[in-house]
Amino acid sequence: MPSGAEAHYRALESLYAAAPINHAFASRLEIMSAGFARIRFLIDPTVYHAAGAAHGTVYFKMLDDAAFYAANSLVSDRFLLTTQFNLLLTRPVKAGEVVAEGRWISGRRRVFVADARLIDAEGEEIARGTGTFMKSRIPLATLPGYATGAAGPGIGA
Repeated sequence: MPSGAEAHYRALESLYAAAPINHAFASRLEIMSAGFARIRFLIDPTVYHAAGAAHGTVYFKMLDDAAFYAANSLVSDRFLLTTQFNLLLTRPVKAGEVVAEGRWISGRRRVFVADARLIDAEGEEIARGTGTFMKSRIPLATLPGYATGAAGPGIGA
């Protein structure tokens, strides 16, 4: 059984998998180290806008999640909340695996800043974003999935 930081990372991965919104996406969170998170997900026609490419809500969700989990990997007692997120969409994507990589930038007390980027199957950056996250009053240990190691749908799972 993992302990310390590793146990926290695995519990955050379980929290992600247990969140109801993530049952709508074929995705999997990986936290490899403090301040770094990666989400692998699949783009398919179920997330297209009227012109036949992934809708911007998918870009936002994956960028926000990757940045959020990069920041929350540094906080083991409280759930963070997104207070601001700026994004830049640079290329449309129609199908295949996309990777969201989040990295913590600054902050260690109450407010955290992290950025994220989306990379398509050809290795091209298709979007990037920066978020500000604030410690909430919600203890992580009280959230379904955090302590239980709940499994959820995903790719490569």
